Amino acid sequence: MADEVAPYLALKLARELCGKAPHELDDEEHKRVVAVARRQTEIERRILGTLEASSVVLPESSVAQAFGEIRARFADDAELDAGLAQAGLTQQSLLVAIARDLKVEAVLEQVAGHEAVPVSDTDVEIFYLQNVDKFRKPETRVLRHILVTINDDLPGSERLAAQRRIEAIHARLAKEPGRFAEQALKHSECPTAMNGGLLGSVHPGQLYPELDAVAFSTEPGKLSGIVESPLGLHLLLCESIDPVRQVPLAEARERIRAHIDAKRGEAVQKRWVARLFQPA
Repeated sequence: MADEVAPYLALKLARELCGKAPHELDDEEHKRVVAVARRQTEIERRILGTLEASSVVLPESSVAQAFGEIRARFADDAELDAGLAQAGLTQQSLLVAIARDLKVEAVLEQVAGHEAVPVSDTDVEIFYLQNVDKFRKPETRVLRHILVTINDDLPGSERLAAQRRIEAIHARLAKEPGRFAEQALKHSECPTAMNGGLLGSVHPGQLYPELDAVAFSTEPGKLSGIVESPLGLHLLLCESIDPVRQVPLAEARERIRAHIDAKRGEAVQKRWVARLFQPA
């Protein structure tokens, strides 16, 4: 692909579009990446040929920082050079490509900053009223759990043995629910055991359906019955409930402002780039 498009762009698009390295692409993926890369290369060429681009000067530190982030993914320079060579790059060509990328971004940010209409308080309030449902937080619960897995091929973990183990744990906790974290640490076969079985703040739909149904019907401080999921057998403890609440405008205001500003900036950038392709 290096002969068809710039190696850095091929590497970036292969990762973004297909989640693969360029050499791992099949024929259809290769065609897609090449088509997008050719279009993007032409867009970048036109952007960098504008008066706006001539006034943009990148600080050297920004290129060095971006290069450092890539460098940190490798154990040493030898490993970095080997990875770059596989993509048809060297450290020097990578630096040049990073600088080009950052300059294109800087030009687009400048265009958006100059041409986008500032977001007013009224804009924010209208957006909030038109999207009020999006600012409703669902109920969440702080949960702990104990997991006992079932493995009929492992002595002591067969279904009957697992059932007896979790029943014994349940009997102890039914008398003393306050021992849940201690029992999780001793008996749970989930990594959360190291934190007393704490799952943290969980919203509906985050767990397996079998667990979800029980978790969101158990009262705070109460122990669930034994629940089976694809992972095995569980006990759940609901520690607290954060009920459904409407996020007030005052709390959401700056997030809304940033969202509208970003959308307006993107629209300005698209219109500006489209003008670059119009006949003179």
